[in-house]
Amino acid sequence: MKKLFPTLLLSLFCIHLIAQKNSTEKANPIVEEGKTMYRSEMASWYGTDYFLANYKDKSNIGGYFSYVDGEFSKCVFFSKEESPKVIGTITFDSTYSLKDTEKDLSERSLSDLEKNLYEIRRATLQKINSDTTFKQYENTSLNLIPMIYKRERKVYVLTGPAKAGVVIFGNDYLLTFNNENELVESKPLHKNILPIYYGDSAKEGEDIKETMHTHSPETGDFITATDICTLMLYSKYAEWEKHYVVSKKYMSFWDCQNNSLFVLPKKAFDKMQRKSKKKKK
Repeated sequence: MKKLFPTLLLSLFCIHLIAQKNSTEKANPIVEEGKTMYRSEMASWYGTDYFLANYKDKSNIGGYFSYVDGEFSKCVFFSKEESPKVIGTITFDSTYSLKDTEKDLSERSLSDLEKNLYEIRRATLQKINSDTTFKQYENTSLNLIPMIYKRERKVYVLTGPAKAGVVIFGNDYLLTFNNENELVESKPLHKNILPIYYGDSAKEGEDIKETMHTHSPETGDFITATDICTLMLYSKYAEWEKHYVVSKKYMSFWDCQNNSLFVLPKKAFDKMQRKSKKKKK
């Protein structure tokens, strides 16, 4: 039995590693989409700052959206006309440095891709304004991220903070469209809202490095693309190291410093926890 015991421990360890690898691979598409959303939102953050500081005719601004174009991310502003024109295009590389950014404030027609993004964004705004399912909270704004991602047309709606010192999870939505840009489905992703405060907004004496939230079965087994986008946007300001998402079946562990994910089945995690407690006794 003494000879078998190390082998048994090794087998259990290998099972945990295999379970982690398989679960993490299942969530990889979510990570890819979350990182694409992040690139779009970063272009919006820096693109709006530049455009609003340099475009003089504010009354002509109808809105904006951003999208990923290969290695670049573009923020596009359009006019208020019935058939709008692009009035500003700010193109970023992976550094998002305004110094190295291509800035074009000349007027042009929307590309075919931009027309579709504009249409699903407009349809989403109409839905938000007519449907009480969409909730808006004080000191927040609803941010629209239109995407044509792997041939699927969709708009994510995130709740962003209007003040510094808080990261907001939840109150997010997904709207999907067909190839004619007609709304097919609209659903909330997280049905609640969770603000987590940091820096001067946190409670006195708190220096939080690890945070977490839970998912109901309706939200899904894994961390969501909106969670990943939010963490990549804000965790660097909060100086978080890890964020955990707990669902009924899985534990998602997000490394905020390396922007990487690993997932472990909840049963395997609970088993490891029990073993750890027994060792401490």
